Amino acid sequence: MSLQDDPVDTIPVTRALRRSRGRWRIFAFVVLAVAALVGFARFYPLMAPVGDVIARVTISGTITTDPERTALLEDLAEDDSVSAVIVAINSPGGTTAGGEELYASLRALAEQKPVVSTIGELGASAAYMAAIATDRIYARNLSIVGSIGVYYQHVDASGLFETLGVDLDKVASGPLKGKPDFDEPISPQVRDSLVELVDSSYRYFVDLVAERRGLTRSDTLALADGRILSGVMAIDAGLIDAAGGETEALAWLQTEREIDPGLDIVPVWPRQRAPGWLDLLFGSLAGAFGETGWPGLPLDGLVSLWHPQAR
Repeated sequence: MSLQDDPVDTIPVTRALRRSRGRWRIFAFVVLAVAALVGFARFYPLMAPVGDVIARVTISGTITTDPERTALLEDLAEDDSVSAVIVAINSPGGTTAGGEELYASLRALAEQKPVVSTIGELGASAAYMAAIATDRIYARNLSIVGSIGVYYQHVDASGLFETLGVDLDKVASGPLKGKPDFDEPISPQVRDSLVELVDSSYRYFVDLVAERRGLTRSDTLALADGRILSGVMAIDAGLIDAAGGETEALAWLQTEREIDPGLDIVPVWPRQRAPGWLDLLFGSLAGAFGETGWPGLPLDGLVSLWHPQAR
């Protein structure tokens, strides 16, 4: 052994560990390089679309107010590279304010460029309110459409509280402040105030449907009892325009608005979030990109929502 040799390097286990550590460094570098390439390829169309594109806005889950969504729709209206917008809807509805906000944003967008909507499994209540803001509505023959209406839901747990021996008390500035409360049934006075609230929102919804779908108020009221319809029924009733999906929407954009159906379709909402390195490493991209479903979001207040009730 020479004087220059490190005694530790002569130990076989040490040499093996150092070689192994070098291999892991190379492997980590390769993985990070591949992750960077995958991320760049995935997000490049969103960062720098080449030429004109068709934007796809997906509305799914429970609809609530969303300033970020509103800002994005405003940006689409001003973006000259966006030739048209497809609104892909699959939602049971949501809050009345959320539906109104989305409707107003889509109407403002439709004044600037063609906007067409497609309904997947479900486009009901506030989601249907969003659909009628677009220039044309497509749905599958067996999609669920409609549920035009509004409701206020109250849980009366007074019997449970009485059984448990719990008594809630409060001081309020007026007889309707903080009413209805969950420890008591709805009183006639409170019910009357809620009926006025629901009726006001309901009239607003009905007027929008009648105006946008070219229906008389009496015909709209006949459909606005909260019922749901299949796509076939909704076409016959005039609530939607035709059966189909994105393919049919593209064909309509071509024939009616002279939009090239060969343009790239770029998903812009929900916003594509950059995944973490672990997601790229293990391929869990679905969670990182936000697969949306119908979350059980608790909604307090006035809602325009359809959901099947368990019996």
